[in-house]
Amino acid sequence: MSQLELSGDLEADIRALVHQRSVSIDDDAELDALVTEVIENGEARYLAGLGPAIEDGAASALRNRVVGFGELAPLLADPTIEEIWINRPDRIFIARGGATELTNIIMSEGDVAHLVERMLMRAGRRLDRSQPFVDARLPDGSRLHVAVPPITDHWSVNIRKFTGLRAHRLSELVTLGSISAGAARFLEASVTAGLSIVVAGAVGAGKTTLLSCLAGSIPTAERIVTCEEVFELRIERPDVVAMQCRQINLEGEGAVTLRDLVRESLRMRPDRIIVGEVRGSESLDMLLALNSGSVGMTSVHANNARDAIRKLTTLPLLAGENLDRRFVASTVAACIDLVVFCERRGGRRRVTEIVSVGEQIGDESPTLGAVFTDSGDGLTWTGEMPNLAQRFALGDIDLHALLNVGRG
Repeated sequence: MSQLELSGDLEADIRALVHQRSVSIDDDAELDALVTEVIENGEARYLAGLGPAIEDGAASALRNRVVGFGELAPLLADPTIEEIWINRPDRIFIARGGATELTNIIMSEGDVAHLVERMLMRAGRRLDRSQPFVDARLPDGSRLHVAVPPITDHWSVNIRKFTGLRAHRLSELVTLGSISAGAARFLEASVTAGLSIVVAGAVGAGKTTLLSCLAGSIPTAERIVTCEEVFELRIERPDVVAMQCRQINLEGEGAVTLRDLVRESLRMRPDRIIVGEVRGSESLDMLLALNSGSVGMTSVHANNARDAIRKLTTLPLLAGENLDRRFVASTVAACIDLVVFCERRGGRRRVTEIVSVGEQIGDESPTLGAVFTDSGDGLTWTGEMPNLAQRFALGDIDLHALLNVGRG
């Protein structure tokens, strides 16, 4: 008997014990004890001449399959791997250094289903035929997305790991070469002064990391309420309430949308409201919240800073037919102060533009002014003063001196 066949038999024994003893598949301690028990019984049979030897590699793989994340465990543990995706059981890819690689890992449909089941159990989420898509966050902060047939021809799994930038403060991004020291000082002062900021960029550009770092500059005395589809932000502050959306239950009820969370956040006495990402009609609720006097931050998918503002003047129109685009544009101009654009170049994530949102409306969109641009040697001040300079003055921040220090 091969080690692969032996491992399959041992795994079947473990699953039988799980069923017989009603062990929760999310109870790592009990599962680990079962694995140890089955392996020790197998070794005892070998010593008695009643079965094959269990190699260390087979025992380790078995433990990963039952307690950990199976064949994907080594990929999840590898800090150089940025993303993992399964198109079908024999087509498992990874992204490393910005390049795509096909792995030599081959799983079965059952293996993939069991793996996803364990991941979702840990995240407190579920997946069924009536709700064939699900998003979740793994214990290490990685983002999981799953789609199942008949929407897809095979189970489709994407895991985006937090390996690109391990940072919680803007100063750490400076050390990593993702932003210039002058631009970081300006953004830190902007957060302290209470400006509302939009982080924009493409998929994988580092928007969530940058948003978390900006939140790290919020004064510790302020109360923060975050609204996300799935918990992703990492905000280390003493007064934080984090909320995430909820899927519908088996009866088709109980859903909590991002729009619900944003509206609810206003009842929670927030000093700052952070919406992890806006993609649709929830952008209107966010703008209305900011227009009521709250300070906020969010992120949006966009190709550049100007595209982000155009998107913010368009997405709220999805909330209803009676909305006027010029009204939305004027609300954006009144509520949003800065757009910070980040992108990925050659495998590195960098902030490449910071623009100030003006009060004037042109072509049904607010006017913008570049405060920092990337000249090829990093972000440098353009010489333009951002709007709402008086907000900096109220916080005893000498904006002109700050920007002159950041020049070059």
